[in-house]
Amino acid sequence: MLKEERQQLIMGILAKEGKLVAAELGSRLRVSEDTVRRDLREMDSGGRLHRVHGGALPSSPTLVSFGDRERLSAEEKRSLAQSAIALIRSGQVILMDGSTSSLQVARLIPHNITATVITNSPPVAVSLAVHPGIEVVMLGGKLFKDSLVNLGPSTIEELKYIRADLCFLGVYSIHPEIGITLPNGEEAYVKRAMIANSSEIVALVTSNKLGTSAPFVVAPASILTYMVTTPDVSEEVLAPYRKLGITVIQH
Repeated sequence: MLKEERQQLIMGILAKEGKLVAAELGSRLRVSEDTVRRDLREMDSGGRLHRVHGGALPSSPTLVSFGDRERLSAEEKRSLAQSAIALIRSGQVILMDGSTSSLQVARLIPHNITATVITNSPPVAVSLAVHPGIEVVMLGGKLFKDSLVNLGPSTIEELKYIRADLCFLGVYSIHPEIGITLPNGEEAYVKRAMIANSSEIVALVTSNKLGTSAPFVVAPASILTYMVTTPDVSEEVLAPYRKLGITVIQH
């Protein structure tokens, strides 16, 4: 079997089963485990999958600029945000990260809500500047231009002195076993600090991010209180998340 044919078969198995176990894959393809590991390394380098200990998982969506991400799955994100705003109550202190999903939430908060929103996202802060009932607190730090978020030690230090009722967390990748992951280590540190200082965590997850992974682990998936996703996601996919105690919202 040619290498290209073998790798196509590997991608087919990954698409169907959601993960690859290197030891099993060798016998299924009738090649050595070393050959399988070489294939997985090459495919990981090419962005076709993400290698993990003992095998591989689907790769997360390609990292693009904030503007490109805002346009990507825009209607899907807006739908998720419309479901998520039902969790907001007047009087709350709310943390919002710099995800495009959080930006959609900020745009849809009803004008009769009064709350304090703390964010490291200039676009979220600007969006809420016109809201009559929202007090906006901007976290400092160094601006990460590709994602339009403030990051770094000063951002994390400020978060130590905050106790939020609710945290809206955009998710780059999530897997029930690997957890919530990101391609950017600095952003992972900030998201961890947001999680640690919030009573409830809400993740807005488009369907293409479920079951995928990236290099930097933010936290176990079980830290989520709510996961808001689209109605087309099957119960088979969602069951492992429900088993972790996460309340799944689909509308």
